Amino acid sequence: MMPVIKPISDLRSYNTVLNDVEFGTPVFLTKNGRGRYVLMDIDEYEKNQASLALLSALAEGEISAKVQGCLSIDEAERRLGLK
Repeated sequence: MMPVIKPISDLRSYNTVLNDVEFGTPVFLTKNGRGRYVLMDIDEYEKNQASLALLSALAEGEISAKVQGCLSIDEAERRLGLK
């Protein structure tokens, strides 16, 4: 689907702009011909935020593994009280 790009001046009739916002189809608003804002469905925003949090946690884990090393499966299970 093609992106929806509108000048910020279209917010004067914001209902028209909001009608174009759907999951997977954000509306990009321009100011002076340059991209400035994005309007998106709240469910999509929350999904994106959760994905960013997960990616951040994975990156922290990767750094930790490089610095501190990794545990064997047996050691991890022992520390978690599974053995």
